[in-house]
Amino acid sequence: MHYVYILELQNGQHYVGYTTNLDNRIARHASGNACTTTDRMPMKSIDFYAAFRSEKKARDFEKYLKSSSGFAFRNKRLL
Repeated sequence: MHYVYILELQNGQHYVGYTTNLDNRIARHASGNACTTTDRMPMKSIDFYAAFRSEKKARDFEKYLKSSSGFAFRNKRLL
């Protein structure tokens, strides 16, 4: 499976990511071993995740959530 997830960080920001191993990736974020969020640690919570069978669909959804219209959708519908 391919996962897209949204984390809430302690500073109130949200991080959108993609992985094929959600448990491992979340553990890496929580322990500070994920270079993408190390400077904004600690992680507060997992606000959302979605599973996809297709890597392309997961990557496309992650890219959408990082766009300006996806940012608005995320704040209105997912958080």
